[in-house]
Amino acid sequence: MSKEIRLDTYLWAIRMYKSRSLASDAIKGNKVKLNHELVKAAHLVKIGERYTLSMSHGVKKIIEVSGLIDKRQSFEVAKQHYIDHSPPVEKTEKLEDVFFKVNIKRDKGAGRPTKKDKRDLKDFGWE
Repeated sequence: MSKEIRLDTYLWAIRMYKSRSLASDAIKGNKVKLNHELVKAAHLVKIGERYTLSMSHGVKKIIEVSGLIDKRQSFEVAKQHYIDHSPPVEKTEKLEDVFFKVNIKRDKGAGRPTKKDKRDLKDFGWE
């Protein structure tokens, strides 16, 4: 006897999405494909199928169904029900902050800036 499990329920149970509705929205938004073809949320999952998930920040996950699960459980249990064929995630270089960093330090407890401090800041290009 094999279980019949909807795709959105399966993706939620194996912890790919935080809720079933998020999984369903991702499927409706064409972010989940079965063998490079679009699929519906009500599609019945079968062992051996490969799904390509487009996650946030351009991350792609390729999973193969190795077992059926319909209840959300711990990560260790969920991990036994799929095989991850995803390519390793490439680390992107961290860009410098866009915002201007303050390079003037004031001692903690020095209180509010005095008029002289404000004039110095004005000469420095602030205000």
